[in-house]
Amino acid sequence: MTARAAAAVPCLAPGSTVGPWAGIDLAALVHNLGVVRRHAPQSRVWAVVKADAYGHGMLTVARGLQGADGLAVARVAEALDLRRGGIDRPLLVIEGAGSPEELRAAGGLGVQLVIHREGQVPWLEEGGSPDGPEPLGLWVKVDTGMHRLGLEPGAVTRMLARLGACRGVRVLGIMTHLANADTPEDPLCEAQCAALRRLGAETGLPLSIGNSAGVLAVAASRTDWVRPGIMLYGASPLSGRSAAELGLRPVMTLGTQLIAVQRLRCGDAIGYGGTWSCPEDMPVGIAAIGYGDGYPRHAQAGTPVLVRGVSCPLVGRVSMDTIHLDLRPLPDARPGDQVTLWGQGLPVEEVARRAGTIPYELLCRVSARVPREEMPG
Repeated sequence: MTARAAAAVPCLAPGSTVGPWAGIDLAALVHNLGVVRRHAPQSRVWAVVKADAYGHGMLTVARGLQGADGLAVARVAEALDLRRGGIDRPLLVIEGAGSPEELRAAGGLGVQLVIHREGQVPWLEEGGSPDGPEPLGLWVKVDTGMHRLGLEPGAVTRMLARLGACRGVRVLGIMTHLANADTPEDPLCEAQCAALRRLGAETGLPLSIGNSAGVLAVAASRTDWVRPGIMLYGASPLSGRSAAELGLRPVMTLGTQLIAVQRLRCGDAIGYGGTWSCPEDMPVGIAAIGYGDGYPRHAQAGTPVLVRGVSCPLVGRVSMDTIHLDLRPLPDARPGDQVTLWGQGLPVEEVARRAGTIPYELLCRVSARVPREEMPG
C-alpha cells in the first residue's frame, strides 16, 4: 500500500464498529475498594493490578484506584509499564526481580521487590542495588503452606541477617499467600496466618497476608497490609458466595451485537460439528464475539447470554469470531441488538461455572482486539 493510499484509510468513530467491547466501570472499582476498606479498616491496601488489571486495562485501573495505598504487580516489566504510563504511586513486584538487570531497573524507579528465594540475594550482596536517595524496599515472602514461592519459616532469620548486611536496601515487611482462602473454613487458612504472625512477633516487621478471600472471610489475614485482587473487579473469590451477596459490583461488562438472525427449521444442526440441533422451528441469533476475543470456546450449550436484557442461551460450538444464541425467549430480536456476555445483569461467575473455569481466567483472557471503554459514571 502506498503512503498516499494509507493516509486515505478512514478512522471509524467509537460506537460505529461492529464487534465486542468491554465497558469498564470505574465507579464500581472505587465501590469495591470501599468494600475492602470496610472489611480491613486497620490495613493498608496493595491493590493488585497484575495481568493487565485482570484484563481490565492496567493504566486505566491504576488511575482509578487513587484510594489504594499502593499497586501490586507480578513482574518487573509490569511495574515499568506503570511508571512509563505516568503512575508514580508505590509499586510492589510480587515475584521480585528475575535478574540483576531487573533489580537495578526496578530499584532505580522506587519499586519495592519481593525476595522469595536465596538466589536473589547475591545480586544485592554484589552491589546490584541502585544508588539513590532512598534505599531499595524489600519484602520477604514466606512459604507457610502454599508451596509455590517463599522461604521456609526457619530460614527467615538468616535471610534477614543477609539482607541487613546489604548496602542500600531496607526490609519493609514479610508476607505469605493463602492457599485455600476460597474455602475459609479450611484449617490451613488459620495455620498459615498463625505461622506468619509468629514471625512478625519475632522480627517486629509489618505483615501482609490477606488476598481477596482472606479480606472477606479470614479475619486473621487482615494484617498491616492486604493484597486484594479479584474482589476489586467485582467477582467473588469465595466458593458458594456470589459477588452480589458480598456487596461487590462488576467492573467489566463484556458486550457485542447481534449481526444476523436465522430462521431455522426443526432438526437443523448449528455450527461446527453440528453438536446442537434445533428442537423445533426457531430463530437463532449470531453475535459478533468468539474465542478470538476471549469468550471461552468450552462454554456449554445453555450458558446464559443477555440480548436486550433477556436471557438467551448459547447453542452450538463457540467459533473464533461468533456465537449462536437461541432466540426463542426474544423472538423479535434483530441485528444490531445489544448482547451482554457478562457484567451488569449477568455475573461472570455464572458464565465461568458453565464453562468449567473460574472468573479470573475469563476476565484475563479478553483479548487485545476488544476495546476497553470507560463507562460513564
